[in-house]
Amino acid sequence: MQKFILIFLLCLVSNISTAGSNQATESKFTAEEVKVFAKNVEKYAAKHGARAFIIARVGQPKDKLPKGIEFTHTAIAVYSEITLNDGRKVKGYAIHNLYQDAKDGDVSSLVVDYPVDFFWGVHELKAGIIIPTPALQNKIIEVIASGKSELLHNPRYSLVANPFNNEYQNCTEHTLNIINSAIYQTTNMKQLKANAKAYFEPQTVKVSRFKLALGSMFAEGIRTKDHKGKIRTTSFGAIADYLLKYQLASSKQIFTI
Repeated sequence: MQKFILIFLLCLVSNISTAGSNQATESKFTAEEVKVFAKNVEKYAAKHGARAFIIARVGQPKDKLPKGIEFTHTAIAVYSEITLNDGRKVKGYAIHNLYQDAKDGDVSSLVVDYPVDFFWGVHELKAGIIIPTPALQNKIIEVIASGKSELLHNPRYSLVANPFNNEYQNCTEHTLNIINSAIYQTTNMKQLKANAKAYFEPQTVKVSRFKLALGSMFAEGIRTKDHKGKIRTTSFGAIADYLLKYQLASSKQIFTI
């Protein structure tokens, strides 16, 4: 009976798992498939003149994602000079991530990786791409290059962090913080959260608080005490809607093989 109850509870919470915000160690695809896909994403971004763009991936099966949430991890890609293991320097996109810690799911860290690494553990070869306006791209690059993005990091991780306060943070909220820091030219968190509340429309997580509470029993990184009322968080789609609404992005694209 105890085993049955445990299986029942795990089934209840299975559809709230939006894991995919940690560094992958295994791939469902061959190295060549991931490499080709990653290179095609880079070519697409370069063709559209993107020096910096928002990028998202799918780390879980679609049926495990809450309704309305299409991607599990969002970050910012910046065209950079990259030093290879043999010391050679090449040009390419470096991806600036907030990753959930593999050992302690309640904690995150900032990690720079590259397109093949980024797509290594995906459930499907699919990418979300938002290309900001050239002016906003330049400002985003300045925020990252100056180290200001580190000031916008809260290592207290929650999968469903509230974007209107800084009690917890997830990868997509950190991405939004960088974008808003670039727009408003400040790292003052109180001001950034006030501006987000005024102009940004978050994604409602269509899962009951009961299921989220159960989820926190079985998985680290699910905390909801930063919310009042409905659970609303930052998503790739919400960022796209925000930037397009205020004419701060030239396009949103779902890129597949």
